[in-house]
Amino acid sequence: MTANVQDAFVLLGDSLTQYGFEPNGFATRLASAYIRKLDVINRGFSGYNTDWIIPVFEQIFATQHQQQHVPPVRLLTIWFGANDAALPPSAQHVPLERYKANLSKLIRALRSPESPHYSPDTRILLLTPPPVDAARWAECLAGFNGTDVQPPDRSLEATRQYAEGAREVGVQEGVAIVDVWTKVWDAAGRNEKKLGPFFSDGLHLSSKGYTIVYDALVAAIAENYPEHHYDRLQTVFVTFDQIVADPEHYRELTKKRSAFPV
Repeated sequence: MTANVQDAFVLLGDSLTQYGFEPNGFATRLASAYIRKLDVINRGFSGYNTDWIIPVFEQIFATQHQQQHVPPVRLLTIWFGANDAALPPSAQHVPLERYKANLSKLIRALRSPESPHYSPDTRILLLTPPPVDAARWAECLAGFNGTDVQPPDRSLEATRQYAEGAREVGVQEGVAIVDVWTKVWDAAGRNEKKLGPFFSDGLHLSSKGYTIVYDALVAAIAENYPEHHYDRLQTVFVTFDQIVADPEHYRELTKKRSAFPV
């Protein structure tokens, strides 16, 4: 077991986050950008909605008492909505107003001094769900289940409403917003029939889609939390050239330091 030497950048979400560590995924690129500065931790849960993630969140995020024993979470992404926006009677469906309330609950769990998970130094980025190619996703579901194609359980309009709901929550709670829906929609020329290249199956993102997410997320960090951008951080342990320049003092030089320059 390794010692806790680096602070954390936690990615909380559904399958769009879980699959982010696939080749060319946004999480893979973040881990590379923040290498030796922050540990990028993927807490993506495929299939989950905001109802189901709350009890998980309460277990995977340290309480105030526990925080003194674990690395602080410096950055946190919250990315839900793709499953909440499933059409009734899907078990994944969460009504829009409850979805918004759940997002606020997650944010306030870290920002309210009365919360057992209060973490005032954590910077939060709220991502909207992307659009969906509903017809293609319905075809993929039929292939997964070995059945005839059924009416889609997602719709472009529903995901648009949930993306707007996430934006509203971000403004209300005063956190950085990463508008994935609009970024992908604009990249597709605002044409549903041109969404294909950005998705692997109509619901989950392709490498091209994840590139949009990564670029938008890094831009949001630079704009809202510039001191947390990877270019502004230093490696926790010095680079080898500093040791080569003064090898006699390597033990002193290799002591752990904060990624955040004083």
